[in-house]
Amino acid sequence: MTIDAATGALVTGGRKVFPIALSNPPPADRARPGGGNGLAAVAAAGVNIVRTGIAAWSSEFAEGQIAQERAKLDAAATHGLLCWLWLGDLPDLPAGSPPGPREQLLVKVVNALKGHSALGLWKSVDEPRNRFRGENWIRPAGLIRGYQRIKALDPNHPVVITHAPGSPATQLTPYRPACDLTGADIYPVSYPPGNHSGTANKDLSVVGDVTKTLRTAAGPKPVWMTLQIAWSGIVPTRDRPGLVPRFPSLHDQRFMAYQAIVNGARGLVFFGGHLTQVATPADANAGWNWTFWDRVLRPVIAELNSADVKPALLAPNARAVVKASAQDIEVVTRQDGRTLYVIAVRRGGSTSVVTFSGLPSKADGQRLTRGEVLHEYVQEPPPPPIGAGQQIFRRIPAANAGFKDWFGPHDARVYRFRL
Repeated sequence: MTIDAATGALVTGGRKVFPIALSNPPPADRARPGGGNGLAAVAAAGVNIVRTGIAAWSSEFAEGQIAQERAKLDAAATHGLLCWLWLGDLPDLPAGSPPGPREQLLVKVVNALKGHSALGLWKSVDEPRNRFRGENWIRPAGLIRGYQRIKALDPNHPVVITHAPGSPATQLTPYRPACDLTGADIYPVSYPPGNHSGTANKDLSVVGDVTKTLRTAAGPKPVWMTLQIAWSGIVPTRDRPGLVPRFPSLHDQRFMAYQAIVNGARGLVFFGGHLTQVATPADANAGWNWTFWDRVLRPVIAELNSADVKPALLAPNARAVVKASAQDIEVVTRQDGRTLYVIAVRRGGSTSVVTFSGLPSKADGQRLTRGEVLHEYVQEPPPPPIGAGQQIFRRIPAANAGFKDWFGPHDARVYRFRL
């Protein structure tokens, strides 16, 4: 497993992969409601990575824990999935020698699992600078020592650090030498909105703000963003009985995914399907939130994994920079060979026609005259009569190196132009 320097994509078996991960995945040994293996279902839609591992590794129980992790890796391999294996606090190594118990256990776990074909990446200490750690936040020095030890044992699998939202880039940049790629989790859907962000922005668009912060902190290293299915802030407990369950809608989830991508995310993780405390009885019995999967997450992942959109996610940023006339429109331009992609999202605000400028000319020097809006369908030829033609992607006219289109709050669109 390597990282493509030009795009930040993962490369496995010589093939570039845009990571679409679940944290945590459906249980490997349970069927989804209605039948069928859960891991097989998510893999079929486009999930390619699942988070495994545990928080509390123990020298006393290490043999059993390693056996359990090996079983998870075996199950993932059956369905063509890679695993992102959490090492808990083991990578936070104290200074000095000889190696202490924590380092000895880290070595034991890494050596035991590094050769498995389903291992994709290691997950280091979770949210080391989380504000709720207070003065006990995890210092970068220990994680750097842990990273160096892991890489000495296993140079073939990247190490990931996921941060909490709310910290400025200056606090997160020192962790850059402790990982191969980084990112943050951000869960803005709650009552009241935006409780998780730790920032003044309580809108869904905080996803883009946090992504930009992590892009600055990461420097040349890739960023993955972890987005919401469910999280502790929407799960009532005995200590917090007043919490009210709230989930992203399909429109919300699609916007958050594309806004993260527009702002530099080169991988997406979706967290909280395993929090069955707020799932239907059938889903709780199955161990995963299949209702949310069917209504919201599966359509988003299927679109991201489609043959039309996937090349845009794996392509490098284009030389041509397309810009929008409205300040609340965020845009990224990608190019794959002679195909140009413009991905645009609206942070919020009003509904209006937005003008885009900066389209390059075609390979023959001619101006572009049209593009298409991926996964927005119309009939061609147009009705009437209904059903007399075929369904195609909506076409968008282009002129004078630009085009216009309607955008409402939290809309997201992927445009494709043939150069």
